Amino acid sequence: MRILFLFAALVAGCASTLFAVQAKDDVTPLAAVKRIYVDQLGGGGQSDQLRDMIIAALQNSGLFIITENPDRADATLRGSADDKIFIENHSTEDSIGMHTAVAKGQSSSEGGIGRTSSSTHSSFGTGLTDSESSHIEERRHEADASVRLVDVNGDVIWSTTQESPGGKFRGAAADVADRVARNLVEAVQKARSASATPPKK
Repeated sequence: MRILFLFAALVAGCASTLFAVQAKDDVTPLAAVKRIYVDQLGGGGQSDQLRDMIIAALQNSGLFIITENPDRADATLRGSADDKIFIENHSTEDSIGMHTAVAKGQSSSEGGIGRTSSSTHSSFGTGLTDSESSHIEERRHEADASVRLVDVNGDVIWSTTQESPGGKFRGAAADVADRVARNLVEAVQKARSASATPPKK
């Protein structure tokens, strides 16, 4: 009876360990993500607008379904973002100065009959001063986002940080949203390609 009890305990322990390993490995792979919910982003006052741009960029990629119902999503995109405009000041000041002076003096005097007095003085001086200063105010526009993709178990399966001062044909916020979407698309495509490749024997 004692042997039977020990055997049952051993089987139960193995089953418990196996269940724990399975639970730990029960993480949604990045390759399986098709439906995404984009959560509210923390950060500055423009984070809501940047969230909308990220949603549009992900939707336009054609790789994901964007849902407003978090319960239906394979994963949730969370994080923070900011879009700020500020003035940057640049001040410079240059100056050149040169001054040279040379002086020479001589004097003599004699008293009485037949005596004379004379004095000689010479001086030379030059000066040059030049100064230049400038103050420039430059309007800057920068946007940044740090986001992560979290599966239904709360595990982070992808993350990125993107920032941009804007481009020639795209504003800073739109450029950051496009970079986030492009980075996620590339990561998912790479994961799907790896999962579709048969293992080497």
